[in-house]
Amino acid sequence: MNSMQDKLKAFERLLIIMDELREKCPWDMKQTMDSLRHLTIEETYELTDAIMEGDIQEVKKEIGDIMLHMVFYARIGSETGDFDIADSLNFICDKLIQRHPHIYGDVVVSGEEEVKANWEKIKLKEGKKSVLEGVPSSLPSLVKAVRIQDKARGVGFDWDHEDQVWDKVNEELAEFKYEADLKSDKVEDEFGDVLFSLINFARFKGINPDDALEKTNKKFIKRFKFLETESAKDGKVMGEMSLEEMDVYWERAKKEA
Repeated sequence: MNSMQDKLKAFERLLIIMDELREKCPWDMKQTMDSLRHLTIEETYELTDAIMEGDIQEVKKEIGDIMLHMVFYARIGSETGDFDIADSLNFICDKLIQRHPHIYGDVVVSGEEEVKANWEKIKLKEGKKSVLEGVPSSLPSLVKAVRIQDKARGVGFDWDHEDQVWDKVNEELAEFKYEADLKSDKVEDEFGDVLFSLINFARFKGINPDDALEKTNKKFIKRFKFLETESAKDGKVMGEMSLEEMDVYWERAKKEA
């Protein structure tokens, strides 16, 4: 592993290269925070893909790509005189120290849950009007639901036992089924309630619902591609097979893919 000096040297190297690119490269010179935003989102998803695949070498590379973007934003901020990378780094260091009084102060905590609860209480003392204020509005809905529930739990707004949460899941399922049978205009709202309650139950079980769904997506894709390739080998055409015929390949895929 690299020494602290080596790490600082590597970060300095990135800062120097960023300055050179911003001053000499036509593409880098024309970029703005707005033009970089969608690329940053793409890089973040590439990092999550590498993590999900367990590809540690790709994780290493994607972290570098994201670091470049962070340095790029800071460089643009320095050009307008609003902030530079030192301001950003000092801000997060100060925040971490302030929000970890059990490390940098005399507060004693019993475990992880109390740490999270203290974090939300400290944020309110800092002037936040709501514990939900820090949940980005542009987060994907599934991830947003998890963050909302985590933050509410941090201030004690949560069920005591998972049995209560499961009862809520069944209650919401019944309401959804009732509205769906009626074909009412409330069916979408009720479906949202079902998802929200299931996400809550997953949280109680220590399951990240976004990860769980992504694993199911990948599993479905792998099995469906197996269905496509194996049926083609038998001279069959997708779209012309019956569901029963496709199900034969699907059952094989479950065993082999």
